[in-house]
Parts: sequence; C-alpha cells; structure tokens
Amino acid sequence: MWYKGKMVLSVASYNFLRWHKNARVVTAFLLDFILCYLLTDKAVQFALERDTTMQIFEAFIWTFGDSNAILLVSLLLLILFADMPFITTATPFYLMRTTRRVWVVGQMVYVALATLLFMVFTLFSTVVLTMQNAFAGNRWSRTAAALAYSGSGKELNLPSAVKAIEMSRPWQSMLWVLALMLLYTLVMVLVMLLFNIWKGQISGIAAVISFSCYGLLLNPDNIKKVLHLPDQLSYKARVLVGWISPLNQATFYMHNFGYDKLPTLGQTVAIGLALLAVLLILTICAIRRYAFSFSGTEGK
Repeated sequence: MWYKGKMVLSVASYNFLRWHKNARVVTAFLLDFILCYLLTDKAVQFALERDTTMQIFEAFIWTFGDSNAILLVSLLLLILFADMPFITTATPFYLMRTTRRVWVVGQMVYVALATLLFMVFTLFSTVVLTMQNAFAGNRWSRTAAALAYSGSGKELNLPSAVKAIEMSRPWQSMLWVLALMLLYTLVMVLVMLLFNIWKGQISGIAAVISFSCYGLLLNPDNIKKVLHLPDQLSYKARVLVGWISPLNQATFYMHNFGYDKLPTLGQTVAIGLALLAVLLILTICAIRRYAFSFSGTEGK
C-alpha cells in the first residue's frame, strides 16, 4: 500500500515537472489573470467612483459567484489539460513498475492538485487587482452594501445577493466560492479525462463542451425568457435548475440560506463528492481497455 501511494505521488509530481518552460501552462495562467482583470474591473471602478473601499475578497466573491464567470475560468483548464491522459516518455517506465490503476490514479491526483493551484491563483489574482483599495477585516464593506441594496449589482451583473450578505461573512463566503468552483472544475476535468481514455481526445473535448452547454442553457433567467413563465412558475424553475444543473450548484447565491428550497451548500458538496467518486471508479475501469501509444510523447 505504501509503495502504491509513493508511485501515485511520483506520477503526479512528474507531470508538474513538465510545467518548466511549458508555453501552454504559461498561457493558461496568463489568460486567467487577464480574465480576472476584465471581470473584477467593474467592481473596482464602482468602488472608486463612490470613493469607498472593498473587503479584499469581495471582488472574488461577486465575480465568481456568477455562473458565467465560473464557466469562463473553467474552460481555461482545457488549455492546461489539453494533452490528457498525459502520455509521456516516462509512461512506459511507470507502467512497468506499477499497474494501470495506480498510474491513472496518479494522473487524477495531478489533475486535482493542478486544478486547486489554478483556482488559488484565480483568487490571488483578484486580491492583487483590488488590494490597493481594500481591507482584510471579516466584514462587508460599504461597496458591498451599495451593490446589494441599491440594485447596482444587477445593473453591473455582479450577483451581490442580499441573502448572502445577511447570512455570511466575507472570509467564509470566499472559502465557499472557492470550494464550489473547485468542485465544478474537478467534475468537468474528470469528465474530460474519462472520455479521453474511453473514446479519445476529440470525444473528451466534445464531452466538456456538452457539459458546459448543459449548465449554461439551464439558467433560470434563460428558461424564464424562453418559456415566458410567470413569477410563481419561474421560482419553481429556479429551484429545479438549482438542483439539476452542476453550473448553478457551483454558483454561490443559488443556494438555500435558510428560507427557500434551493440546495444547501452542504448538499452541493455532497453531490459534488459523489460525482467525483463515480468518475473516479469509471475512469479506473476505462483505463483497463485503453490502448497506449508512445509515439511522439516528447511534445509539451
């Protein structure tokens, strides 16, 4: 058992060593920083125009508490993981020293750690972009109150929901937003890995696009506009979508904070972990029939 754990970590660490001078990795992180700048700029400008400060995590909470922003940042991971299932010149060595199952678990550990690092970098980027006009205390700023209670948040497409402000604090909200993003992106990336192993890279990309479109189309506002639903039915549609759409479950304000029928944060985490467990089992089963090809494995 100890030896298998050591081999799993060895497989994962080798993939991180391939990041050195890797243009694809640099591009993914650079685009992530640019995306953070474009998405947080409206919140920063709102605070500057009103001469108010922000809590240092508020830009991250408001920006990535929105499903569209989560979708955009998750798609950048396609650049980072474009070469899944990471067949390299070291792969024959690992397959000779251990089993396919241990090798693929090592790949999934790498994917999980790399995704976590990417999400933490996203958080760090928003902090850097707002730190000149921000404080670190665990309380909401006047900027947050103005966005939530004046309706400016909706105008700027910043989902600063009143219930989130009233039922939580910035540090706790930041951790929840980060956790929800991480769960969603991990599910998306493991779907891609599963289909890459099962049917090939084209199928993996198609699966991710389908997964993303499913979440994007199952948006309460889109459903209300298309079906012209009255308020009573639109609320029911909102609750239904909140339960069945992974992208909406990754959205912070689309949760039950005590007085509606949306999923709670704990229920979302439980569903996400269950999906990850299913994907883990299916990927381990799929690797048994995967046909390895070791030609041209030096490319980065």
